[in-house]
Amino acid sequence: MAKYIFITGGVVSSLGKGVAAAGCGALLQSRGYTVHARKFDPYLNIDPGTMSPFQHGEVYVTNDGYETDLDLGYYERFLGAQLSRNDSVSGGRIYWDVLNAERHGDYLGATVQMIPHVSNKIKEYISAPTDTDFVVCEIGGTVGDIEGKIFLESIRQFANDVGRHNVMFVHLTLAPYLEKSGELKTKPTQMSARELLENGIQADMLIVRTPRMLTPAERDKIGMFCNLPAKSVISGIDVDNIYKIPLAYEAQHVFDIIADHFGLPHARGDMTRFDRIETYLSADIPTVTVGVVGKYFNVPDAYKSLNEALFHAGIQNNVHIKIKQIDAETFTPEDCRDVSGILVPGGFGVRGVSGKIASAQYARENRVPYMGICLGMQVAVIEFARNVLGIENAGSSEFSSDCTPVIGIMAACDAENMGGTLRLGAYPCDVTPDTLAHKIYGATSISERHRHRYEMDIGLEQKFASAGMIISGRSPDGRLPEMIELKNHPFFIAGQFHPEFQSSPYPGHPMFNAFVAACKHN
Repeated sequence: MAKYIFITGGVVSSLGKGVAAAGCGALLQSRGYTVHARKFDPYLNIDPGTMSPFQHGEVYVTNDGYETDLDLGYYERFLGAQLSRNDSVSGGRIYWDVLNAERHGDYLGATVQMIPHVSNKIKEYISAPTDTDFVVCEIGGTVGDIEGKIFLESIRQFANDVGRHNVMFVHLTLAPYLEKSGELKTKPTQMSARELLENGIQADMLIVRTPRMLTPAERDKIGMFCNLPAKSVISGIDVDNIYKIPLAYEAQHVFDIIADHFGLPHARGDMTRFDRIETYLSADIPTVTVGVVGKYFNVPDAYKSLNEALFHAGIQNNVHIKIKQIDAETFTPEDCRDVSGILVPGGFGVRGVSGKIASAQYARENRVPYMGICLGMQVAVIEFARNVLGIENAGSSEFSSDCTPVIGIMAACDAENMGGTLRLGAYPCDVTPDTLAHKIYGATSISERHRHRYEMDIGLEQKFASAGMIISGRSPDGRLPEMIELKNHPFFIAGQFHPEFQSSPYPGHPMFNAFVAACKHN
């Protein structure tokens, strides 16, 4: 059977449990083990799909069309795994399943309770088959949160169900440094580990977030008060790039701790892919500035996958990427004077749309490399319709009912792959030969992930094409435009999909790689 590693967190939120989980998984993969990852969030939303980017950050979309926590992006990028709707589970979804089962009569009239009904449902998701050697499960929130207690109880039960030798508990905590006294304080970690133990869970390894490496004396102290060997206390030091985390764990023999717990042989890991990234980060190479025209910059994680995809493309093109954040609500042409390329990401709502349209116009008229994602494709179409085709009131049904809708309501989708009225998940796209899109992908059939509600009106295809904007990718039935590009432009392409969701640091993504290459030579 698979072995399970549970990652919990204490003291404060946002310590980096997702990166820690992915880092542990990467160490296992480096020794040849197969790894799957799951995220359990105690909050009561059914999924993150309706949560504001300003509060939650990015909504990540899986191939099967599920709106998930952004940590699944870490897992897919680090581990190369393809995750699904069963790998992002919220408290709301758990309660929804249990209450629907009760209404359906599945409990045969029994009194429905937190234990065993809710805890059993959580354990069902934990133990869903994966065909891998390890399953790394992150438990969201912080130990002590009211809504998270049933999740801690469930993993405590699960360890008893499958055998303690098949389960490892890793707890992420904080050791703050007080400048006035010049001390690193271990008490918060001690209290967090104790609170975890009050829930019946003894941590097998502690990863202590700290601005510097813990001293042997500090590790001894933490180990003594937290009831585990000092060697199992790891310094979760701050790094300037998340892909250095596996190397930091490797240097502290984290795999050996995992191996000892599960009775695995010690083995040297192949860390080549992370060494390559570390070398790239310190390399003296040119820097390319990309202007990202968006509206969610107040939250660092709102464009997490997008920023990662640009970073990955920088690796492939041997250039460093500097992202210039351009506020779509206050956009002026002057914002783009010092950028080598313009990228307009996805988004919802009318706010900032005029700035995004203006940025597409600037890129078209000044022959600056342009890449549009989802809404970034739609604003390029609207701009072209207004300023090249002369349709003065061209617009989108999303923003106004008083316009000529060159972007209309979605024509078709699979009912099973919908979230409300969104077209979600991976869909095939036929790429037209002898186009920029075909040159980028090197294929006539691709698959990309979607998260949108509106489409370009394909009935206008010939009118656009005669003026220089062609549809270079479309759904296999020919009804839905998936990609557009300008024929007489150095690099101007946009997709209705979100290619950032399928980028990884190792090969990058074809569309981002090509965009950064164009920026490099601009």
